[in-house]
Amino acid sequence: MDLASLIGLILGLVMVVFGIVTGDGGFTLLPNFIDVPSVIITIGGSVAGVIACNKLKDLGPGFKGMAMSMKEPGYNPAEMISSIINLANVARKEGLLALEEAASEIQDEFLKKGINLVVDGTEPDLVRGIMETDLMCIEDRHKKVIGFWEKWAELGPAWGMIGTLIGLVNMLKNLTDSSTIGPNMAVALLTTLYGSLIANWICNPTASKLKLNNDNEMLIKQVIVEGLLSIQAGENPHVIEEKLKTFLAPSLRGGIGSDAGGGGEE
Repeated sequence: MDLASLIGLILGLVMVVFGIVTGDGGFTLLPNFIDVPSVIITIGGSVAGVIACNKLKDLGPGFKGMAMSMKEPGYNPAEMISSIINLANVARKEGLLALEEAASEIQDEFLKKGINLVVDGTEPDLVRGIMETDLMCIEDRHKKVIGFWEKWAELGPAWGMIGTLIGLVNMLKNLTDSSTIGPNMAVALLTTLYGSLIANWICNPTASKLKLNNDNEMLIKQVIVEGLLSIQAGENPHVIEEKLKTFLAPSLRGGIGSDAGGGGEE
């Protein structure tokens, strides 16, 4: 579980509730902010718009994006660099073919695929081409899910405005009946509120977290590509270590490879 996402969602809800209950009446005011027609117009309308903007096959992965954003990614650049340095040491001592046995114990499918290509004697340019194409396709799939939530963030306030217009029209049509003014104004204002909440409390944070996770995953995969090509080229493990450390911020470079006694020249 990504605690930052969970804390942000909970804290956002707390801030909204706090803003409501600080008025005269306290918690008795909460029912005033629940309106079924407003929910149907704003949430239902924005979901309908999102469905219309996507292919049916993309809806499942799109809606799952929120659950994905709440998960703590299992990607750790420092750990991956250490693993690649270990592979470099194995290749230097026992040759590239020894990496095949090491690949059987690796969980990362992208890294395993690259190792198998190297072990099979694939030309370096072809290895790079295959892995970068795979990387590009992965990123394209991620961008579809990110775009799904960005589009929902656009449509939420738009449908909130549609609800506001509906409420205002109904109110203006029945000004002679004072009993309808309150309910129609409630629909008019609450749809705008719901639309803003959809965009700024749920959709935009989800899209931003998915972008962050995508960037981290792409960084990991770029490290893998450069590391494996360096191993294939027979570079010194210490040189590979220093090359891959450049992908990380200086504060994250300590404790990797030879800095932790796990690599370097023999």
